[in-house]
Amino acid sequence: MAFELPKLPYAYDALEPNIDARTMEIHYTKHHAGYTNNLNNAIKGTDLEGKSIEDILTNLDMSNAAVRNNGGGFYNHSLYWEVMNPEGKGRLSGPLKDAIESTYGTVDTFKDAFAKAAATRFGSGWAWLCVHKGGKVEICSTPNQDNPLMPDVSCGGTPILGIDVWEHAYYLNYQNRRPDYINAFFNVINWNEVERRYDAAK
Repeated sequence: MAFELPKLPYAYDALEPNIDARTMEIHYTKHHAGYTNNLNNAIKGTDLEGKSIEDILTNLDMSNAAVRNNGGGFYNHSLYWEVMNPEGKGRLSGPLKDAIESTYGTVDTFKDAFAKAAATRFGSGWAWLCVHKGGKVEICSTPNQDNPLMPDVSCGGTPILGIDVWEHAYYLNYQNRRPDYINAFFNVINWNEVERRYDAAK
C-alpha cells in the first residue's frame, strides 16, 4: 500500500499565535504532501513497497537519496504534527521528566539544550529528543530530512520529540528569527503524546 498523508490533528490556525495558519497550510499541503508523493514514487516497484516507514528508515541504504530525503520528510513531519497541540496537552511529568532530569539536571537546562541544538543546526534540519532502550534520553540534531532512526546518523535511539528548523517551518512569521520560533514551539508541545512515545520506546 502507498503511504498516505496523515490527517492533520487540528485546524491550520489552531497553533496561533505561535505558528501562523498560512505557514501551517503551506507546510502541510505542499511540503509534507510532496514528501509523501515522492516517497511513494521512489519505492514503487521495489522491495521497499509495503514495508513500514520505520522499517524502511532503520534499514536504509543511505546512498539512496530519494528514499532518504522523502522517507525522512514523511516520517519527520508525521511526528512533528503529533507532538504539537493547540491546547497545551499535559505537563512534563512522570518517568519522562525523571529521565530528562537524570540526564540534564533540570527541565530548564533540558529546554536550553534542546533550543541550542535547534538554533545551531546549520542550514536546514531538525532537533530531536530521543530515547534509548532502558529509558535514557538524548538531544541531538540532524541535517536536511535525516533522523535518528537512520543508519550512520550521529545520534541514535527513537525520536519522541522533534522540531523542524527548515526555513519553510517559520519564515513567513519569524523571518530570520529562528530562536523566536524555537521558543514559541515550547508553548505548543503535546507532552501527553511525547510521554506516550517515551513509554512505548523505552
